[in-house]
Amino acid sequence: MRGSFKYIFWFFCVSLFFSCKENADHQDKKVFNINLDQGLTSIDPAFARNQNAIWMTNQIFNGLVQIDSSLKTTPCIAKSWQVSKDALTYTFNLRNDVYFHDDPIFKNGKGRKVIASDFAYSFYRLIDPKIASSGGWIFSDKVKDKHNFIALNDSTFQIKLVRPFPPFMSLLTTQYCSVVPKEVVEHYGKDFRSHPIGTGPFRFKYWKEGEILVLLKNEHYFEKDAKGMALPYLDAVKASFITDKQSGFMSFLKKDLDFYYNVDGSYRDDILTKSGKMTSKYKGKFTLTKSPYLCTEYVGILVDTNLLIVKKSPLRLKKIRQAINYAIDRDRLIKYLRNGIGVAATSGFIPKGMPGFDSLAVRGYAYNPKLAAKLLAEAGFPEGKGMGEVTLNTTTTYKDLIEFIQGELTAVGIKTKIDVSPSASLRDLMSKNNVNFFRGSWLADYGDGENFLSMFYSKNKVPYGPNYTAFYNKEFDQLFEKSYYETDNEKRFELYRKMDQMVMDYAPVVPLFYDQSVVMLQNNISGYSFNPLSLMILKRIKKN
Repeated sequence: MRGSFKYIFWFFCVSLFFSCKENADHQDKKVFNINLDQGLTSIDPAFARNQNAIWMTNQIFNGLVQIDSSLKTTPCIAKSWQVSKDALTYTFNLRNDVYFHDDPIFKNGKGRKVIASDFAYSFYRLIDPKIASSGGWIFSDKVKDKHNFIALNDSTFQIKLVRPFPPFMSLLTTQYCSVVPKEVVEHYGKDFRSHPIGTGPFRFKYWKEGEILVLLKNEHYFEKDAKGMALPYLDAVKASFITDKQSGFMSFLKKDLDFYYNVDGSYRDDILTKSGKMTSKYKGKFTLTKSPYLCTEYVGILVDTNLLIVKKSPLRLKKIRQAINYAIDRDRLIKYLRNGIGVAATSGFIPKGMPGFDSLAVRGYAYNPKLAAKLLAEAGFPEGKGMGEVTLNTTTTYKDLIEFIQGELTAVGIKTKIDVSPSASLRDLMSKNNVNFFRGSWLADYGDGENFLSMFYSKNKVPYGPNYTAFYNKEFDQLFEKSYYETDNEKRFELYRKMDQMVMDYAPVVPLFYDQSVVMLQNNISGYSFNPLSLMILKRIKKN
């Protein structure tokens, strides 16, 4: 009964706060309404493994550094930093005006100041086997143990790496690297997932799982805008959990939501023309923005001829793999299957929007069915004769895309059978190099091309790494390892382009398109930050 009363009490408080639309006394409250259709499993940054968790932790927590709209690493709680000449020691100078949100666990219930030892605790927590954080990979191969996280004093924090890793500063912008207060985390234990205390622009207020989440403005937030005005501008953020995408979109049309993310296939034609423009039906009713999203949709091909399934497959031949790349009209795929959402992947595996991306520096594959036919003939299979049938593996969600590819390959003589299996089953096959030809996608965790090239590094063999195509190349590995010691970004990007070109030439993958995010906002919303990681940043949102 006590638990029921507590729920009713909180529901009453939340309802009262959000009755501001009808209550003249609260008309000035600025509440940003969103929907999290994929649910939310945790608001503990140590478990920020999916988009919704990343989005919400980013409102409640801060790290040493953060990203701007072009993915450049900028100060946050660390006001400055230095990197040693050997690129192994990173020293951070912390602000002295950052405080945790108020909580009864703190003395007098007031949030205390963040100090360097808080970061030492927070970062070790990611690799602590007792925590089993999904973010363990951030530090697991970069530090020896907890002694590599050093609080030199309250305002100076140091990290010592076991080997150089140039994208390290970019890695520190992930939400896994948020600072948390030890005494609060240890008091709540596993319940910290639903009782998060951070330093961010919004503080946690209420969460009824699967129904509603409420965050309120942090009145003591340390960041200010260019004019010296305190952030955030909003008074609150309210999230609903409508799982049906059409119902969620209808809520957006009724203006119950201020934000809606991505266009589901069930109503894509209603919103977008085939060329990707907003249909006349909705023009002026809300804003729709497409922007680069660091995700490459591709088809993978197993290439290690030491594997029995590769020895028996015509896909072991480079010219066949190149023919497949030339046979697919990526622009038509994007137009008719995705209503113009995405960019044809003709410039390598690293996607558009990534720092260092150069559409002219890496030559991928444009649509050229004549050249595809020529390569087939040179491989000994003119018009596909004698080649047999290849099986392309996918999941139900992407069946239409794979059927399109099947049609393109059939047109040049490559007979293709489609095998549809559950996502978990296909992932299992890929993680064991047990599938020859498969649909995949790679989404960036942080804004550096190393993230994508790691898929082709020999030491990242499955099942412990993401080398699903079993691409092993000594020259590639040498360049990959050399890039770890290159601290000059432009020189490192040049190495990335060389590696990307090697992948394109050998063709263990067929890049299809670089994805785009689609954000819909009500016309009275301004200040939304668009970035290629599609990270939700609400501290500068204004609602007029």
